[in-house]
Amino acid sequence: MGHIELASPTAHIWFLKSLPSRIGLLLDMPLRDIERVLYFESYVVVEGGMTNLERRQILTEEQYLDALEEFGDEFDAKMGAEAIQALLKNMDLEAECEQLREELNETNSETKRKKLTKRIKLLEAFVQSGNKPEWMILTVLPVLPPDLRPLVPLDGGRFATSDLNDLYRA
Repeated sequence: MGHIELASPTAHIWFLKSLPSRIGLLLDMPLRDIERVLYFESYVVVEGGMTNLERRQILTEEQYLDALEEFGDEFDAKMGAEAIQALLKNMDLEAECEQLREELNETNSETKRKKLTKRIKLLEAFVQSGNKPEWMILTVLPVLPPDLRPLVPLDGGRFATSDLNDLYRA
């Protein structure tokens, strides 16, 4: 099977926009914040280093420039799907699961218990399936070979090809 390498990473819409957002649930970030990072409106701290910046903290352009001036290269903040991919890649799923289970045992809030349970189920699904969270960010698009693309028979013995062929040509 062929493929197209993307110029820059792109978030898969199914994992971003499904309710609840799988990416948001996994990172414990609101969808609005993730969208601001993906659409290059804000920075997200990927690695706080020896600063007071927290991992997954959202920074405006001004806050980012202030942090750069104050801390230099002590921290790492990025924009776009590359930033979200880095956050997902740096996750330790087992450790995160364990921490959430401890939180679940300590909390009495029903709302918080439901949210923690959803996150734990999602994390466990990733661990059990062997899939990696960073795969929700696409860097390569698969291309179906022509033999597998559907042909639709028309009246008069002619065939219509899939719109997919036109998309691949573009």
